[in-house]
Amino acid sequence: MKPLIIAECCQNHNGDKEVLKRQIHEAAENGADYVKIQAIRSKEITHRSRFDDGLVDSNGVVQVIKRPYFAEVERLKKLDLSLDDEAWFVMECWKAGVAPMTTAFSINSAREVKDMGYEAIKIASYDCASYPLLREVKKYWNKIFVSTGATYDHEIEKAASILDGTELHLLHCLTIYPTPMETLNLRRMSFLRKFSSNVGYSDHSLVETTGLWASKIALALGANSIERHFTVLEKDETKDGPVSILPHQLRELKEFSKLDRKEMMEIIVKEYPEWATCLGSPVRELSHAEKLNRDYFRGRFASLVDGKHIYNWEEVNY
Repeated sequence: MKPLIIAECCQNHNGDKEVLKRQIHEAAENGADYVKIQAIRSKEITHRSRFDDGLVDSNGVVQVIKRPYFAEVERLKKLDLSLDDEAWFVMECWKAGVAPMTTAFSINSAREVKDMGYEAIKIASYDCASYPLLREVKKYWNKIFVSTGATYDHEIEKAASILDGTELHLLHCLTIYPTPMETLNLRRMSFLRKFSSNVGYSDHSLVETTGLWASKIALALGANSIERHFTVLEKDETKDGPVSILPHQLRELKEFSKLDRKEMMEIIVKEYPEWATCLGSPVRELSHAEKLNRDYFRGRFASLVDGKHIYNWEEVNY
């Protein structure tokens, strides 16, 4: 079975359904197996005051990243999709002949979209250890993709245990945006294979300087799936533009994925001789940058229940 290619629309639609429609159809035309959006709800952003100003120590080292709450809410409000919009997205994917997927960032959002027809669900890296959220999505989907960036080994093991019995796809991911090639640590996929036979890679490398090489090397190392941010706009028109691929690059990635691994490696060794610098180690410590991002993004969203935010890791019945 050939690897799955996931075109992640992320925030590249800028809240415009016409742009999103173009993304769907151009992704389908250029070989995507899944087109994915994100069930982001600006009302579910939590206010944690320490991120309003951030913290830099006396040596100039960032200890808490700065991400002011009110500015983030205003930014994401413009990207909100209504439930009707999300139902339309599913139908438009089907019309285009491609499978629809979404990322659930809270238990509430998972419940809201569970009957829309999404053929798979994605859990972002920062919720790999949000066990109540994992149990919730297991009720509604069999095909579950979980990114594992900025997640500790024991958390991945427990997540896999909770999702036992599903078609679980674990995605290696580096939660550094953009991800430098020397930090890719693609050998991490061999660690993930302890918990699932379906192991892929979610790629956030800088397209302008490193093209598709990170994804291509991951494929040559046996990745069953590749997730890449996808855009039909110029790279400076969206926040995620610099780490997003264009339709012709999606087509190139799809065609590369059809090669056998020997052919893949012959191309890589010839055209990207420094490829081995991307390998790293199966087991490694999280970097300072990853820990900073984990600190902020884990808890960024939470279900809003009776005016109170309930975090995805909280064992609360509601």
